[in-house]
Amino acid sequence: MTTRCQVNGRAVEVNADPSTPLLWVLRDELGLTGTKYGCGAALCGACTVHVDGDPVRACITPTEFAAGKRVRTIEGAGDDRIGRALQAAWIALDVPQCGYCQCGQIMSAAALLRTHPRPNDAQIDEAMAGNLCRCGTYDRIRAAIRQAAQSLA
Repeated sequence: MTTRCQVNGRAVEVNADPSTPLLWVLRDELGLTGTKYGCGAALCGACTVHVDGDPVRACITPTEFAAGKRVRTIEGAGDDRIGRALQAAWIALDVPQCGYCQCGQIMSAAALLRTHPRPNDAQIDEAMAGNLCRCGTYDRIRAAIRQAAQSLA
């Protein structure tokens, strides 16, 4: 079946079973490998993308859910000022260690800053709770979100 949507501002058409997880269409069909497979059960956040501006776990989201919608992956995160501010803060504060989870972390943080431009610690913690970092860079992630929010203010 053909699914049509926009991915990072570009109209795409993919031929995949509608129940195929969006993650595999993004990675295998479209070559957008920034979105990572972590747990396959929506528990770690490594696969976070935005669909019509909302963060979703691509590992459990069927491709048919994206039909007619706007999908943004980490490859498109820098296309707006929030994504650029987060990327700059991540670099300035040297957030990643292994880096595997960071794409999902940035995508979750971008969704947070769209809804709460000046988030407090509780809002940050709530928005980021579903993103696991095996390296434990949570303090740097929180600091980078604060720095990005400040630079956007």
